[in-house]
Amino acid sequence: MSRHEGEFGNTWLRPLPRRAALAAPALLLAGRAARADWPMRPIRLIVAFPAGSATDVLARVLSEPLSQELGRPVVVDNRAGGNGIIGTQAAVQAVPDGYTFVVISTSAASINPHTLRQMPFDPVRDLVHVGALAEAPYMFVVPPGAPDTDLGGFFQRARQRPGGLTYSHGNASSMIMTEVLARGAGAQLTAVPYRGGAEALTDVAAGRIDCTFTDMANGVTQSQAGRVRALAHSGKGPTPLAPGLPAAASVVPGYDIKVWFGISAPAATSAPIVARANQAINAVLQQPGVVDRLRQLGFLPFRQTPEQFGQYLREQLRIWGEHVRVAGVEPQ
Repeated sequence: MSRHEGEFGNTWLRPLPRRAALAAPALLLAGRAARADWPMRPIRLIVAFPAGSATDVLARVLSEPLSQELGRPVVVDNRAGGNGIIGTQAAVQAVPDGYTFVVISTSAASINPHTLRQMPFDPVRDLVHVGALAEAPYMFVVPPGAPDTDLGGFFQRARQRPGGLTYSHGNASSMIMTEVLARGAGAQLTAVPYRGGAEALTDVAAGRIDCTFTDMANGVTQSQAGRVRALAHSGKGPTPLAPGLPAAASVVPGYDIKVWFGISAPAATSAPIVARANQAINAVLQQPGVVDRLRQLGFLPFRQTPEQFGQYLREQLRIWGEHVRVAGVEPQ
């Protein structure tokens, strides 16, 4: 007998007092009714990044059709800070009543666990993963006056000048993508950090920085306007987001790195609520207008069950751990 069994016994086997026994079925039925009626009030959707970020844009595109699907307002709540830590932790600590969800993403759930020595939560254990939303490749761009017309030419020039070419990055994803690509190409680039992706892209357009990985929405817009030159995207094979743009895998075989987004909730959120929320998310992601809008913004929507999304998240945690290792990023 274990210590706890010796002290407390198997209390869950003991008969309930008469009053509690009579009340238990009513409480159980009330709980089931509440879940059946869910949602009965507005739902909070936490975004762990500031307004205007990719995560925020995605959440705001989906909030209105989700509101229509669920019959209650879905209100975006920006809780930025700590590369996604603050907002995600707010969701972890929220009451698991089905009225708080969070847009979980690469930074908070796949990168931070490998780059931070201390995490205030476990993204796999401390959340229940409701459903996938989208993946997003990045676009590798250079200044419009650069001598390179393709990615192979860029890295040939980079190999001739180890550390002589610079890249900008406004987030950990972009930095890791670039380091993995450069090392796979046998080149060394010098990193120049920025506060955000917009500033990182601006200095490439101005010719002050030699290259960057930027999100597809900005990359497509800026390259079509002639402000930057697009050389490749970070996914594998052709992408509908930029038809005709080669994949970086054409230069570094096997290279395939995309960021991802999904929706999670506090770990104890009931299974019926998770199932209903997943149903609503997947219904919205099948709407042609939503799909078209997301693609215009650089997202590739996809649908999963909660079980599939949980497995996907665990696999992405493993994959990004390998990316972090290859990029040479030391935990801080």
